[in-house]
Parts: sequence; structure tokens; C-alpha cells
Amino acid sequence: MSVFFDPNAAAMAGSGIYGLPCTSEEAEIIIIPVEWELTTSYNRGTVDGPKAVFDGSMQVDLCHHDYPDLWQHGIFMDEFPKELRELHGKLSPISEEIIEAIENNEIEDNIIEYNAKYQQIEAGFEKMFAWLRERIEYWKSKDKVVGLVGGDHSVPLPYHQVLNAKNENYGILHIDAHSDLRESFEGFRYSHASIFFNTMQYKSVKKLVQVGIRDYCHQEKQLINDSNGRITVFYDRDCRRRMYEGESWKDVVTDIIDKLPEKVYISVDIDGLDPKLCPNTGTPVPGGLEYEELMYLLNMVRESGRKIVGFDLCEVSPGEDDEWDGNVGARVLYHLCGISL
Repeated sequence: MSVFFDPNAAAMAGSGIYGLPCTSEEAEIIIIPVEWELTTSYNRGTVDGPKAVFDGSMQVDLCHHDYPDLWQHGIFMDEFPKELRELHGKLSPISEEIIEAIENNEIEDNIIEYNAKYQQIEAGFEKMFAWLRERIEYWKSKDKVVGLVGGDHSVPLPYHQVLNAKNENYGILHIDAHSDLRESFEGFRYSHASIFFNTMQYKSVKKLVQVGIRDYCHQEKQLINDSNGRITVFYDRDCRRRMYEGESWKDVVTDIIDKLPEKVYISVDIDGLDPKLCPNTGTPVPGGLEYEELMYLLNMVRESGRKIVGFDLCEVSPGEDDEWDGNVGARVLYHLCGISL
């Protein structure tokens, strides 16, 4: 990084994420943006989440409260291929057409036609996943800390495919409003609502610990109950009740961390936070973690001595009239970088 860089100055035009001037070779941390959201069925916009986070990062002061020297390690944001963004643009209307047909109960009357559309969407996912696996493997081969920023929550699956291929036994800490354990949703195999059903198919994933969950279906609840402890959920309402009845957030966090193995992957869906912190996310749900509760939880994971093998931040969606969601997302991402070193 340039010796002339002033971490106290405003971010300069043309600089990298967080206003840092470092190259990919100089940076210890690589963020891969994944501009992809083909299965979001409520409010779309997370495809532009990486840009919102990048833009928001320019307003982040570099002296992190817990990791003041974080910026010196260097953070570099990779590029999402133009051809994949164009592919997404072609496939997005098709996925919207499928979802509208489901809502209007038109699928069964045109099953052959819609099966072909589903195949197009799945082929698009497979192409994007192949690229993302290659990028993760490439940067890890360079001994980089690698994180993802989405996009909807379907995008981290290739990271778990890479870790599973390396027989990297680990657990997942998942912060979210939703369990994302549906076998499929609206017919999409790679739905954002199915990311952890798909991930749990990999033997390397020894444990899934979910925090902030407050929206789930019967099938997901049954899967959790039948997991023989492989999935542990700290439901938002249960955590709140413990705190209302006299326990502290520290008590809850201690129990969360006790469920995690030595190696941990962290997956943060921004809607795990209270919606006032992410009002434009695709599927906001009342309740959720306060910002500092999340920061405390993440810090305690690091202080426990657990090794963080990867992370992602998903579902950040920019508002039309403000930069609030990107601002919050950039700060969550910066903290994830800090605890991963």
C-alpha cells in the first residue's frame, strides 16, 4: 500500500473499497461481489447490493473500534464478470415470469413450457457457480482471506462446495431472519430460501448454528428437529425471552459459541438485523438483532479462538432515495474482515 496514503483523509475518487489504494496482490483480504438474485420473490434489488456496499464503504472511517489496524492489512474487491451480469439480466425476467405464474396458479396448465424456463434458470446458476468456485479457489491459493458479498442468499453455495472438496470440517454460524432450509422454494432448486438445505448435504459441514431466526415453515422446523443436533437454532423470540427474564446477551452468546466447532464459516443475511437497519432488504421481518448485538457476537467468536474459514454478507439492497442499507452493510462487512484475520 502506498506510503503516501492517509487513512484519516476522505476516500478519493477511483480508490478501492473503503477508499483503500491497495492492489489485489497487496491486500490480505479479497471480497468477491456476486451480483445475482434470480429467486427473490418479494422485493428485488439485492443484485445491486455489492455496489451499494462498495459505495457505502467510502463513508466508513478506517480506524475500526476493535481492529484499528485493519486497513493496513488491505482489502480488495474483485469484479463480477460483465457477461454474468448480462446473463442475469436475461434470466431475471424469466424467473419473475415463473413466480408470477405460481401466484396465478398457471404452472400446471403449461408444465412443459415452465419446466424449460426452470432449466434455463438452473443452467444460469450452474454457470455462475462454476465461475465463483474458480475465484474462491484462485484467491485461496494465494493465501488470501476470502469473503463474499451478495446478491441474494443463494450465492454462498460454491464456497461450501470448495470447502467440502478440501475436506475442511467446519461449522456454520448463520445470522438471518429466515432458516433458509426449504428443500426448494417456488420450484427453484437453488433458491435463496434453500441455501442451507443445499449446504447441509455436504459432509464437511458438521454443525449449523442459526441466530435471529423468526420466520420459518413447518418443513424447516421438522428438518431442524430431525437433525439430531446437527442444526441448532437460537430463535429470536426465545433469545429475547431469556433476556427479558434476566439473562444477558453475553449469556446467550456464550451458549451460541459453545455449539460451534473449532472452524467456523460465518454467513450474515442482513435481514437478521432489525429492519430499521436494512429497510430495503428483500424480505424484512420484525424483530432481529441490534447492530451492536451482532458486533458483540462476532467479536466473541473471534475471542473464543475459533478459526474463521470464510464469510459472506448477503441480501443488502439499496434504497431508491438513500444509502442507509449500503452504509450499514459496509460496516458489517468491515467487521467481518476484522474478525477474520
